[in-house]
Amino acid sequence: MNQRTLYKNDFDSLLKTLKLEGYHIIAPQVADNAIVYRELLNFSQLPLGVSDIQGRGKYALEVCGHNNWFAWANGPQALKPLLFSANEPLWSATQGEDKTIHFEQKLPEVKPTAVLGVRACDLAALALHDKHFLEREYVDPYYQQRRNSLLLIAVNCSHPSANCFCVSTGDGPFVQQAYDILLTELDDRFLISSGSEEGEKICRQLTLDDATETDLQREEDQQKTAIAVQKKSLPNVNIADSLQKKLNHPQWEVIAEKCLSCGNCTAVCPSCFCHKEIDQQSLDGENSLHSRHWDSCFSQEHGHIHGAHIREETSKQYRQWLTHKFSAWVEQYGKSGCVGCGRCISWCPAGIDVTEELSVLCDE
Repeated sequence: MNQRTLYKNDFDSLLKTLKLEGYHIIAPQVADNAIVYRELLNFSQLPLGVSDIQGRGKYALEVCGHNNWFAWANGPQALKPLLFSANEPLWSATQGEDKTIHFEQKLPEVKPTAVLGVRACDLAALALHDKHFLEREYVDPYYQQRRNSLLLIAVNCSHPSANCFCVSTGDGPFVQQAYDILLTELDDRFLISSGSEEGEKICRQLTLDDATETDLQREEDQQKTAIAVQKKSLPNVNIADSLQKKLNHPQWEVIAEKCLSCGNCTAVCPSCFCHKEIDQQSLDGENSLHSRHWDSCFSQEHGHIHGAHIREETSKQYRQWLTHKFSAWVEQYGKSGCVGCGRCISWCPAGIDVTEELSVLCDE
């Protein structure tokens, strides 16, 4: 679609239009010393003048005094919690008076939700989840219910963090995946375009000007800068094949000396979807609830099969995570499970850098 201009003075009209169309709005806000997704009631809740500082095991915010709402890379959340719930009832079972068991599916109650501020890396992770939950032989109805309720308003990333490496994964910093509305934040305005019929319907209700050549040049310059500032990257080799040849490499033990097996990397990863299922019975034995909970390949329970722990050692847990993410996913989905967001580096309390570890493991 053609690029148009939405001035920041008119930005509230976008929010009002979304509300009139019946959308519940989720947007990035400052909470708990991080940028997180919360319900947005007014555009004043957006993180104006805030930037993030990220490093190995480091995440902090600073007030810079600029006039931008989206001059930051990311927070600990992506789209995953909005689609793949951390704790979700799947079905219940009830024993009737005739002693037969009756099952009832517990589909989530959803409402149309507009998500503002979606990053390119998070859309790439969403595409991977769509492949897993929607495009295989069996469709996950719980994920599908939430997925169909979302309107995605993406914002091009102008300030990648020191941990970002989405350029080397091919997933950013500017948006390439499907979206409904796309924004590029400039000083006093946004460039805006639609990527779906619903997105165009919203845009038609706004007061927009045609983008000028100067606006488009500023967007191009912003993209070049966002690419140039990224210093981290993945090894320029066939990582999938290299890892399969290095299953007994001594570096796994070196990593294990640092790794706490806490699972932070899997919790903040926008594409990880490991889970466990739990049955909760009532005291009278007549009812039970079957639920799905997020899990991690770093947990002892996750590696417990037929009475034995197959991955008790931290080295094997980390190896499972890394080889699945960068090797098995390629075979399963045609693409690595990593989108280069750098969250696993920032939120690792031990400061383990996945790009550095891959460089060692893939060194021929």
